Formats: sequence, C-alpha cells, structure tokens
Amino acid sequence: MEHHELITGDAPAPLGPYSQAVVAGNFIFISGQVGIDPVINVLAEGINEQTHQALKNIAAILEAAGSHLNKVVRADVFVTDINDFAATNKIYAEYFSGNPKPARLVCAAAALPKDALIEISCIALT
Repeated sequence: MEHHELITGDAPAPLGPYSQAVVAGNFIFISGQVGIDPVINVLAEGINEQTHQALKNIAAILEAAGSHLNKVVRADVFVTDINDFAATNKIYAEYFSGNPKPARLVCAAAALPKDALIEISCIALT
C-alpha cells in the first residue's frame, strides 16, 4: 500500500520523530494533537481552550489532506483529569455533529506532552 507523510503549517510541528499525519491508501492517520496554537506555538490555557485547539489542529491537517472532520472514523482522546471529560465531550460534540459519529476511545493519562491537559488522535477517510 502506498503511503506518504502529510505536513501542514496550519497545525503544530511534531514534537519528536513522527509525522503530523500519514496518508495510506484511503486513510489518514493523524498523530496525537494537543492544544498548541500553531501561529504562536503556545499551549492554550485551560481544558476548554486546549480541546478546541486540538480539534482545530486536526481539522487543519484533514483539510490539508483534502478531507474533513465528517470523514473521521476513529478518535482517541486522552485527558489528564477524567473529571474534565464532561467539558471535553461537549466541545467534541460540536466538532463531530454529523452521522455516523466516529468510533472513540477516551481514557485518563498520567501526563501528556508539554503538560497538555488533552491529546486527540484520529483516523479518517481521504
């Protein structure tokens, strides 16, 4: 299967030796996105702002691939405080309002890169 790296300046640059996303066949595999604003390269303040920014980063990567949030088939959400789940779930629902909704995993993590409060990765169709 053919695959290639996808990079866009509209989302934060990778923090390590990985790709923002890889396109393989009809799928886009997006690496975990935290709430870093790619324009100023700063982590947003608070769980709500970080959730919005992480999802905006994912949307920008999908757009660069010619895809859209409504083509996401799987999302993985990691939060450092499971008590933040209700707030993040409400924001998540704003971005994934179509049907079918993506399959999803949500779990608490002891720590995330850059001391982020949330990290989201996903798989989408091209």
